Amino acid sequence: MDNAVKHFSDKLEHETDSWDLKSALDNGERVVVLDARSPQSFQVEHIPSAINFPHRTMNEESTRHLDRSTLYVVYCDGIGCNASTKGSLNLARLGFRVKELMGGLDWWKRDGCKTESSASPR
Repeated sequence: MDNAVKHFSDKLEHETDSWDLKSALDNGERVVVLDARSPQSFQVEHIPSAINFPHRTMNEESTRHLDRSTLYVVYCDGIGCNASTKGSLNLARLGFRVKELMGGLDWWKRDGCKTESSASPR
């Protein structure tokens, strides 16, 4: 039983879902959403208020301006894309508080949450 409690506690410490992220954003909680995909994918569609920060560009110098006391939620397209995992790992290695958005942009939309594009809100 203790192993199960530890497993699920660890999982919730490192992952979040669309519902919890949307609630945190709606309630003004201190969370920054990072889109770890390419700038081109971000322009096509992204979570409102998200910042595009491709995982390949995350390093000590490029993250210097980020607040280490803030929680960062990282996402990508979803199943079949591991940019959020790579981005979350990069940030964790650099000492940031980070969670990965389960299901990425795909599950965000399936849960009925809005997205934006460079052209107009959706």
